[in-house]
Amino acid sequence: MPGRNIPEQQPISDSFTGAVLRFGATQLLIPTVEQGEQVVANGDLIVRYGVRFLGRSHLSLVPGLVALEYGEMLTGEEAWTFIYRRSNLHPRSDVLGYRSDGEEDMVPVKQFDLTLPPEVLVYTQDKAVLPAARPMALIADLTVNIPERILQYLPRYASIAEWQMEHAHDGS
Repeated sequence: MPGRNIPEQQPISDSFTGAVLRFGATQLLIPTVEQGEQVVANGDLIVRYGVRFLGRSHLSLVPGLVALEYGEMLTGEEAWTFIYRRSNLHPRSDVLGYRSDGEEDMVPVKQFDLTLPPEVLVYTQDKAVLPAARPMALIADLTVNIPERILQYLPRYASIAEWQMEHAHDGS
């Protein structure tokens, strides 16, 4: 449509106050830090979610805007829901956002592997495009209030010791 404005990118995100710790090659999201732990990022963090690429699951795109083939544009929750629930009906739609390597990209929705869980990415600033961390698990007991989407995409352990017990055999 002539004169139609393209909306600003609005990736979905959740606020999280805490830290990301490094244990070997693995990063863990945790609400409180003990002295002596290897901190990757801490403070008021922004958690975003990347849709993994088909055949390149080490790379993901944080969707900021979806352009449907018939001209409608979606952002935020509406874009996220479209990608995971209705994109099969519109395979020629494009997704604009920032890849997990910090590069801006526009990708046809059919190039995503929607069978894989989203990649959880942590940023230290709202306008940042390169993630500071990529946690693989959440360490928080059940008394800590955690945003629902973080709970949906990261396995939760009550303590670092519990996580270590479960992962002692895999070297992470």
